[in-house]
Order: sequence, then structure tokens, then C-alpha cells
Amino acid sequence: MKTYVLTVFDKAGELLFEESFEATNNEEAQQIGKAKLEEKGYSEHTHRCVSPDAKLVLFHR
Repeated sequence: MKTYVLTVFDKAGELLFEESFEATNNEEAQQIGKAKLEEKGYSEHTHRCVSPDAKLVLFHR
């Protein structure tokens, strides 16, 4: 399992939410990240999910 980091920002660039989670691959991390964003109500905020090797798995601006 790899550890991914999901981060959400407001329009001014302030950090609203950050959470680490584990997934077996980038596709699973993308699904988990989307689910967490929906659950917290942040799906329309600027967000990113980054893999342990610094690859961008999920991004919305």
C-alpha cells in the first residue's frame, strides 16, 4: 500500500483540509480521494491528491 495526500484550498489559497490515506495504486487513490471530497463537501474547491512519488493523481482548480 502507498500513502497519498489529499489537500483542499479556498480561493485565497488557505488550507481547508489535508488528509493522508492509503491505496494500492493511483486509480484506487483517485476513487478514494473523490469519495472523501464528496463526503466533506469539497468537490468544487481547489484540490489535489499526490502520490508518494510526487505524481498528481487528482486535481481541480
